[in-house]
Amino acid sequence: MLKLSVCLLTCNSARLLGQVLPPLLKVADECIVVDSGSTDATLDICRQFGLTVHHHPYTAHGAQMNYATTLASHDWVLCMDSDEMLDNEVVAEILRLKAGEDLDPACAWRLPRYWYVLGEPVRTIYPVSSPDYPVRLFNRTTAAFNNRAVDDQVVGHARSLKLPGRVRHDTFYSLHEVFSKLNSYTTRLVKHQKIRPSLGRGIISAIGAFFKWYLFSGAWRNGKVGAVTGLYATLYSFMKYFKAWYAFEDKRESAAEKRTDSRSA
Repeated sequence: MLKLSVCLLTCNSARLLGQVLPPLLKVADECIVVDSGSTDATLDICRQFGLTVHHHPYTAHGAQMNYATTLASHDWVLCMDSDEMLDNEVVAEILRLKAGEDLDPACAWRLPRYWYVLGEPVRTIYPVSSPDYPVRLFNRTTAAFNNRAVDDQVVGHARSLKLPGRVRHDTFYSLHEVFSKLNSYTTRLVKHQKIRPSLGRGIISAIGAFFKWYLFSGAWRNGKVGAVTGLYATLYSFMKYFKAWYAFEDKRESAAEKRTDSRSA
């Protein structure tokens, strides 16, 4: 019978943790919890479930997941975030896989992940459509998360299959969370990826995002939640170029000041 290590990332995850853990513990032979500095009741909830928490500073999602898999005792891992909840069909399929014949280490399985914003299901949330199907069940000897600062993926497997059922991804639970993540994601994107520093491109990209992710996607039919997802896409598309432009201007001004100082010396 296949042994499975569940790797769960937490940080101030008390809001949903009590719902996230029970289905995971049904499929887990061990549960690795890696926390990056919770100040709410997250650690207490983990202790109530009899779980040991490993503490590790957060740099990027993929790096944190890869650290968690290094702590696993088993080669097969299921990597989860603390706002993702498995339904009974997903649990049953994972248990079936565990009870069956040995699995091909080159194969991975993708979760059917349905996105929720402000507690309501959405069809799109920039830059993905819902559902999306991220690889989360894999053999850690052949696959791992890549190093992308935003929207990381599991790489190294030869093929992947979809799991049946639904995984509820209950993200962006408040307006504060929406704008906090918007700021965090765009800052990391500009820091780690090459973005052209152009205000004009930012304006054009934002207009395009508004039409694609709000009007053409039908998000406008979803009332205030659709307005939030449309605004998120528009601002994300603009802010990544704006922040790149702002950083570029800072560097140019700094270089000009150094040249002036050297001439004055």
